[in-house]
Amino acid sequence: MFLDIKQMQLGKVRFSETIPTGAMEFLDQQIRQAAPIETAGSAEVMEAVLEIRVRGHLRTCMEAACDRCLEPASFPIDTDFDLVYRPAAMAPEGEEVEVGGAETEVGFYDGDGLELSEVLREQILLSLPMQRVCGEGCKGICPVCGQNRNLVECLCQAATADDRWEKLKDL
Repeated sequence: MFLDIKQMQLGKVRFSETIPTGAMEFLDQQIRQAAPIETAGSAEVMEAVLEIRVRGHLRTCMEAACDRCLEPASFPIDTDFDLVYRPAAMAPEGEEVEVGGAETEVGFYDGDGLELSEVLREQILLSLPMQRVCGEGCKGICPVCGQNRNLVECLCQAATADDRWEKLKDL
């Protein structure tokens, strides 16, 4: 859905979308949409500078490989968002500018509005945990034999470290 700035100038634009499973692409090929994305909210123009404020709610379930054992893991997402976008012409060009406070929450848009799917993709990626694990008790993969320790109890011993590196442990 395209959020058109001309429509928002006439009044608040409400949206309620359901994006089917697998319809949204992610650059990271290991992240997959495992459930439909359900979203509802509103977008409106604020102030004379054509600042767009998008508020809403997002619910879906994503799937990715566990960072410890590489097995598929599910990550439910149920979050609210409140975002502000300014025209790209207002973005500082080439110079370093100190940004603080509420300015860190401002995005920029080109053209006549925003594509809602881009807003949702950004919110999904920000809602995923930094370390994606299937569970707190995940034992991961054995560094010696490569077996999933959650499925097989291996008796491998980790190789001893090279003595030449022992002095670095004191640092």
